[in-house]
Amino acid sequence: MKKKEVVIVSLLIIFAFVLKYLIPKPVEFSYTVSMIVIILLGLVFVYILIRTLQGQLIGRRVVFLLVGISLSLPFFMKLTLNIPVSPEVRSVYDALQKLPPGSKVLAAFDYDPPSAPELQPMAVAFMKYAFDRGLKVIIMGLWPQGPQQADQAIQSAFKAEPSLKKKIKYGRDYVNLGFQAGNEFVILRMGESFKAMFPSDLYNTPYDSIPLLNNVSNFSNIDFCMDFSAGKPGTAEWVQIAVDRFKLPVAAGNTAVQAPMVYPYLNSHQLVGLLGGMSGGAAFEKLTKKPGKATTYILSQSFAHVVVVIFIIIGNVAYFSRKKEKK
Repeated sequence: MKKKEVVIVSLLIIFAFVLKYLIPKPVEFSYTVSMIVIILLGLVFVYILIRTLQGQLIGRRVVFLLVGISLSLPFFMKLTLNIPVSPEVRSVYDALQKLPPGSKVLAAFDYDPPSAPELQPMAVAFMKYAFDRGLKVIIMGLWPQGPQQADQAIQSAFKAEPSLKKKIKYGRDYVNLGFQAGNEFVILRMGESFKAMFPSDLYNTPYDSIPLLNNVSNFSNIDFCMDFSAGKPGTAEWVQIAVDRFKLPVAAGNTAVQAPMVYPYLNSHQLVGLLGGMSGGAAFEKLTKKPGKATTYILSQSFAHVVVVIFIIIGNVAYFSRKKEKK
C-alpha cells in the first residue's frame, strides 16, 4: 500500500471517529437507511464484478477506499450483530456472577495504548460490571502504561453510566496500586506481601491509609483475578505463579493474536475463562447486557472482513476469466 493510499484510508477512519464521538449529536442512520446503504454498496460490488468480467480491472485506490468506507459506515448504523457467546467467555461471566458483593478482585492491566483498541473495550465492560455487582477492585500493572489504561477504563465506565460515579468511591470501592518493574517477580512478591511490592498507590497514598487494602496482605485475601494482557509479561506469568503456586483463580482478556497461545492454559483448567480479542469483548458485553464499544467495533470489523472476502472472490474471477481468454 502506497503512502497516498494509507493517508486516504486513515483520513476516512479519523473522520468517522470525529463525527461519531466529538460532535454532540452525531448522525445515526435508521435501520431502513442502513439497509439502503448496504444495498447500494452491494450494487457497487456487482458493478465492479461486471467490469472485471469485461476485462476492465479497478485500481488499488478503489479497493482501499471501499475498505475505508466499510470500516467507517458501521459507526453510523443502527445495526447489531448476533454475537455468539463462546464457553470460555461465559466461564468468565459465570465466575464473576458467583462472587458475592464485597469480594476483592485483582485487575492486572498488562498492556499499553497500541493494544487498547482490542483490550480497552473489554476492560471498560469489566469495570462497569464489577462496580455494578458491588465488587471491590484492586488495580495494578506489569506494564508501565497499564495503570493509566485502567484509569481511562474507569472514567469511560463512569461516563457510560453516571450513576456509578455517584456510588463508587476511590479507596473504598477501588484502588490503583500503579506499576512495578520486575515482571513475574512482582507476582511472586505479591504472593507474600502486597505492601512490600506496593508501599503506596499510584497517587503516593500510603498502603495502610487506604481503607480497601485493610486486611489485604497477599493473594490469600483476593477472591478473583482478571488479567488484561497483550504479551509478556502477562497471562502466562500469572498462570505460572499466581495460579500454580498460590492457587489464585485467574481469568484473562487477551488480544486476538495472543489468545491462541493462551488456550493450553484454558484447556488444562488453569485459567477460569478467556475473553479473546474484539469478539470476546463483544460477547462479554452481550452477557452483561451493557453494550459498549466492542459491540460497535465488531460490526465495523465484520463489514471490513466481508469487503475483503468479496474482493478475494472478484480477484479469483478476474484470474480465471483471463486464464480462459488466453486458452
